[in-house]
Amino acid sequence: MPEKSESRLDRRRFLGAGAAAGASVVAAASAVAAPATGKDIAWDREVDIVVIGAGASGLPAAIAARDQGAEVMIVDHHFDAGGIAIMSGGDIRIGGGNRLQKAAGVNETADDVFRKWTHPLRHRFADADLVRRFADENVATFDFLEANGVNFDRPDTSVPKESKPGLTDTPGVRPHEWPIRTDLLTIDQGRNGSGIVRPLELSARDKGVEFMLSWTLRTIHREQPFAGRVLGVAIEQVDRWFQPQARFLNIRARKAVVLCSGGHGHNVHFRRMFDPRLTEEYQHHGQATAPANAAGEISAMQIGAALWACGNETDTGVGQAIDKGRLAVRDNYVRGKIGPESAVFFRHRALGLDVRDWQDLVLVKENGLRFFNELDNTANGYFSAALKPTYHDPKKLNGGGPIWAIFDSASVEREKWQTTTPHVDRAGGYFFSGSTLEELAGQLTRNIYQKKPMPAETLRKTVERFNTFVVSGKDEDFNRPSPPHKIEKPPFYAAWATPCLHDSYTGLRTNTNCQVMDMQGKLIPGLYCAGETQGGIKSHGLGRCIVTGRVAGMEAARGS
Repeated sequence: MPEKSESRLDRRRFLGAGAAAGASVVAAASAVAAPATGKDIAWDREVDIVVIGAGASGLPAAIAARDQGAEVMIVDHHFDAGGIAIMSGGDIRIGGGNRLQKAAGVNETADDVFRKWTHPLRHRFADADLVRRFADENVATFDFLEANGVNFDRPDTSVPKESKPGLTDTPGVRPHEWPIRTDLLTIDQGRNGSGIVRPLELSARDKGVEFMLSWTLRTIHREQPFAGRVLGVAIEQVDRWFQPQARFLNIRARKAVVLCSGGHGHNVHFRRMFDPRLTEEYQHHGQATAPANAAGEISAMQIGAALWACGNETDTGVGQAIDKGRLAVRDNYVRGKIGPESAVFFRHRALGLDVRDWQDLVLVKENGLRFFNELDNTANGYFSAALKPTYHDPKKLNGGGPIWAIFDSASVEREKWQTTTPHVDRAGGYFFSGSTLEELAGQLTRNIYQKKPMPAETLRKTVERFNTFVVSGKDEDFNRPSPPHKIEKPPFYAAWATPCLHDSYTGLRTNTNCQVMDMQGKLIPGLYCAGETQGGIKSHGLGRCIVTGRVAGMEAARGS
């Protein structure tokens, strides 16, 4: 770790790194800043390889580079390692004939993985060259995980089954959830991803990887704006509440910078390049812990990098919701529950409400109208319906607007919900109650995304019409099967139910060694990327992140 004298950089010293670098001081609140060039940068530290991001791709990259003998520093925005992966279910889609597959009698080869991940109906925009390298590295990556402490031999391991030909991806392998309570998460929440990142973090530390937590990427330094080698990075300390001045470090990377910063789902302007409908009301899963703000992509683009396989994102829909999620909390991903005992609960503010039976509520848009069969749990169907504009606000013609779950006190009793803190986020504007539906509708503008008041009369008529369907036994609007419960017992409630975003399906262009390329197809020397920062491989989840992370770290250390 740097000495105190190295870390305490003042504005003048950082400005001295070059006029362009000084711009990052002025724009410190932005995701990235203009890159510095030339030979006169005042380097505060030097290592062989700097890895940006300590998640599912960054940790394997750092370990793989260290295994090749490189001196490695890993930088992460959060004060803990793990990224969004630590909150995941831990399903790693890597096969190709790994140990567990063989033990289960599953005969799969790297060629089988390649065929599945390039299937024209599901992966029609995949870069076949990248997928070929991915497929060939599956078994070696599985062995790498086991060698670095990931344990697949616990009772709840998912034993791979023979997958159907064609559209089905490689079946996943899943370690047990990390059994030790941590400062970040509450255990026993089905977050088997912790069983991946915690062992990898420990292995990386044991092998001598240096961790710089609570630091974020501000810019990438290159010899010339669009030519020459990548020299290193400028990073900024994130948690500065105890320090009146911003603190910056210029880190020289003698061999390479590896970008594993987690994609761009939280960057509204970046994601809207692919789908203009994804306006600000759609939150990104894990944003309170590991914001996917496109810092890696934008920093690389500023020095000439190109995006790649953008059709994957347009074809799929950036960060499609896995399902309708949880209620009454901003980040409402179904596996995003963070308890009050967690060190990051102050960012999440509420546990949220899990829905046992969707018959207990109706879903309405910002205009107070139903728009969907609430019992339909198909992710694509709900997400498509959610994105349809309401035209309720004439100043907002893109995006479907906030979605609210409307229910009554009888619903609360049936669901056994708690409607107080820390279960719901009243203070943040994601849960409301009222003695009448009209009173309830009038409160919703306290949410920053409900720009225009919900028409109280419209909401009342929507609920009254739904109640007639309960009497008749037929939903005449959306064919919801036999609605059994009226919404009529005060108090009435409105809970945030807007779907969150999940994955990024495009990113930077690379060759098969994960080396970043520019608009002319030329390599940018000394710059690599992996995981959701990389474009070309269309797949949800941990498999592509871990495999490409290991490849990027290994090749960066080799200097390929």
